[in-house]
Amino acid sequence: MRLPALLENRRARWGRALGEPTVLPLMIGGGILAYFLFPEDLGLLTRILTMALYILSLDLVLGYAGIATLGHAALFGAGAYAAGIMAVHFVQDPLLLLLIGTVAGGLVALITGALILHAHGLTLLMLTIAVAQLLQSLANKWRELTGGSDGLSGIDPSPVLGLFRFDLYGRTSYLFALVVLIVAYAIARRIVRSPFGLACRGVKEDPLRIAALGGNPRRYLMVMYTVSGAFAGLAGALTTVTTGIVGLDSLGFTLSAEAVVMLVLGGTGRLYGAVIGTVAFMTIHHILAATDPFHWMLFIGLFLIGIVLFAPGGITALSEKLFQRLAGRGI
Repeated sequence: MRLPALLENRRARWGRALGEPTVLPLMIGGGILAYFLFPEDLGLLTRILTMALYILSLDLVLGYAGIATLGHAALFGAGAYAAGIMAVHFVQDPLLLLLIGTVAGGLVALITGALILHAHGLTLLMLTIAVAQLLQSLANKWRELTGGSDGLSGIDPSPVLGLFRFDLYGRTSYLFALVVLIVAYAIARRIVRSPFGLACRGVKEDPLRIAALGGNPRRYLMVMYTVSGAFAGLAGALTTVTTGIVGLDSLGFTLSAEAVVMLVLGGTGRLYGAVIGTVAFMTIHHILAATDPFHWMLFIGLFLIGIVLFAPGGITALSEKLFQRLAGRGI
């Protein structure tokens, strides 16, 4: 076999090794391993899992459909509050609460998407921020239902499947969040690989060509935005179930901005990039904040600047380049 063909085969093997088929087994194995290695940090790990699901929902619209948003927390918060309100007044079944949050996030995305997707560029960004601010203001004013600035508490989900009660150590919460994330990731991967997902990628790259081929670019974006809202609502409901409280920060601008940072850190247009970016950001955030409570934001900023300068495609793109170089050297 000639040398160029041999190197190409090596690159192909590295690509398959780093490809999507390996992600789910790694997530399952890593999640189970973390459960036994860090039994004292299950609360933090559960938070990472729920945020990873939220960042994954953002990747659907930003990475695969090209919809820039700084108000994605509106969809997350809608699911969180819907699940919390239902848990306080009506039902406590955690699976049903997840369904309620998913529907709520999808409905808010459907309603608001009909407005904001008429715009482009900075106007689109401003509209997404405005939607999140409106919902946050509504949640703050409607104290009787949402608890206002004090937050919504008194959420006590029933045992999962009637068997596994949520305990103070966070064991059930962690395993529940891990299973939900894995199932949601598998569904999202199926969506982006479907003809619909490929069409959304086409709209992101060249909407005029998609329209010339008979497609409706705005309809594709609308559907993907609604699907993303459902995933964000699911993440919000999962946070409500595992923490037992909902606050105004679930609709805040900070949550939307941090989501974009985590996604860019991991790499857009790759679902596993959302997971990697979330784990990297929140782990570094936790370590630095514990090490230096007064200057940790400075180190976070320097770290992000370094990623943007030396790995503009995110951690996943940098890893792929490194493995390709190793493959090119015959390693």
